[in-house]
Amino acid sequence: MLSQVLVDQVLAAIPHRRIGLVGDLFLDRYLDIDAALTEPSIETGLDAYQITGVRSNPGALGTIINNLVALGVGSIQPVALIGDDGEGYELRQALQRMPGVSLDGLVNCPGARTPTYTKPMLHRPGKPADELNRLDIKNRRPTPRIVEDQLIDLFESWWEQVDAWIVLDQVSEEDCGVITRRVRERIADRAGQDAGRFVLADSRERISQFQCVSAKPNAREAESYPGGAAQFAVGLGRPVFLTRGEQGIDLYSADGELENVPGYPVNGPIDIVGAGDSTSAGIACAVVSGLTMREAAAFGNLVASITVQQLGTTGTATPAQVRDRYREVSGS
Repeated sequence: MLSQVLVDQVLAAIPHRRIGLVGDLFLDRYLDIDAALTEPSIETGLDAYQITGVRSNPGALGTIINNLVALGVGSIQPVALIGDDGEGYELRQALQRMPGVSLDGLVNCPGARTPTYTKPMLHRPGKPADELNRLDIKNRRPTPRIVEDQLIDLFESWWEQVDAWIVLDQVSEEDCGVITRRVRERIADRAGQDAGRFVLADSRERISQFQCVSAKPNAREAESYPGGAAQFAVGLGRPVFLTRGEQGIDLYSADGELENVPGYPVNGPIDIVGAGDSTSAGIACAVVSGLTMREAAAFGNLVASITVQQLGTTGTATPAQVRDRYREVSGS
């Protein structure tokens, strides 16, 4: 399915490719807590955790961006919204440090907060870090129409300038993120008119509402479509990449035909956070490098098999890691 030649083909091509992204950009903020320094609060008597380190990274759509950067994509064009707040400042700082990432598509949303996942990590001597209850900041009011217009205009202006698009609908609350009904309809219009441009969509709650694009649901998300993934692919007229964890990807053609693309074995502890996003990045990179959909699914599985082995963080895969991993699984 994959070969060393195909792996090298992708890694040689993507520095010359441009990939666009549209969707929900989060800040992932990790708080490193040293358990040995915990002290009681004088006011409440409760434990006061002592934070010894703060790590801020782009999350959600930013996780895909992280993976595209690590793989070596030459130009990355995100279209997203952020709030005028401290989290937005941190997010911009993190993105500015990433080579090839344009900030021209970041739209300020007045009155909105920058979506943020805060992840407290409790460190004890001789033990892996424990992730405590996550603290989420999300917008639960509809995205203003004027902001929708800005997002749509940016998407339209860059449609033909990129080799492929990745769409991420991360916010569960309907019409409260980037991928509102109007934005989703515009994506469908463009993709329907230009079937040769690869568009891959992922959505936590509304994957069945997309049209004219390839989709990457997991098993739970695919159940939202009447008739299942096969009928979903037929309705889209595009391939569906149904991710199944260690079982790989069930690839449905636009005709609804199924082929399983096996995953790669992983030994030892794993952390699946961000695995789907790394799969999306791998699939898109492979498609823009000329691989078939089947080969692209296999490349996505290969990238994910690297990222899940990185514990306590959202993993990425470099070209060297991809080559090493392929040699390991192929026995070459």
